[in-house]
Amino acid sequence: MKDSDCVRFLQWALPQMHMRWPGFRKVRGQVCKRITRRLAQLHLNSMNSYQYYLPNHPQEWMVLDNLCRVTVTRFYRDKQVFTKLEQQVLPAIATRVQQEEGTNTLCCWSIGCASGEEPYTLSILWNQLLAQRFPAVRLKILATDADCKLLDRGKRSCYTVSSIKNLPDAMRSDAFIQMADQFYLRPEYKAAVQFQQQDIRKKTPEESFHLIFCRNLVFTYFDEELQQRILHELTSRLLPYGWLVLGVHEKLPTEEHGLSTVSARLGFYQKLPA
Repeated sequence: MKDSDCVRFLQWALPQMHMRWPGFRKVRGQVCKRITRRLAQLHLNSMNSYQYYLPNHPQEWMVLDNLCRVTVTRFYRDKQVFTKLEQQVLPAIATRVQQEEGTNTLCCWSIGCASGEEPYTLSILWNQLLAQRFPAVRLKILATDADCKLLDRGKRSCYTVSSIKNLPDAMRSDAFIQMADQFYLRPEYKAAVQFQQQDIRKKTPEESFHLIFCRNLVFTYFDEELQQRILHELTSRLLPYGWLVLGVHEKLPTEEHGLSTVSARLGFYQKLPA
């Protein structure tokens, strides 16, 4: 299949699923390979055939939606983001949690967590660099993703060297047990993370959070209408003085979002009381 054929197909199909082509431009190879395999399963010989097939088989749109899930993830992705979390954001949240009555839990939500690299990085960061400073504070991370296979991989917490190579050496050696060419996360770093299958487009948790990670998903791949709706849900789940963290190449769809921009370059926003 020609790349140009796949591009034309995606430019036609994505808007109908409330997704945006610019977000897929650089990662389309991953999606096009999956669609090519799907065409073979359906005994279709071209993208044009698939384009005619979809309107006559409405259930196939859900299959295509699954094929369009992009997985690009690793531990300690974007070093500057985690440096800011370590030096500013997490200490500020932990200090506030200590001052709150009736709670000692720092609540985080990692959206589109894939196989656990992001929430586990946060757990490693907290346990190695911050837990001793805030011994009364307990870290709790809800990690959600629509793909149950990725979640199962996260629960197994076994990774290749390419997944963990960005972690500083000291963090990596303390957090993982190496067996042959596989790296297993130690149990103490898994304890704070709870995995849950959830599609952010359809459902959000009932609880509220001090910190929400929504990186490289909603504000990259979804269209503006869907971004607006999900952003409203995210801000409603943030506690006062809570933080929303986007991907470093993402931006919010509107300036009227009720959040204070702390660092647009790194994707940090804070919910301040009105």
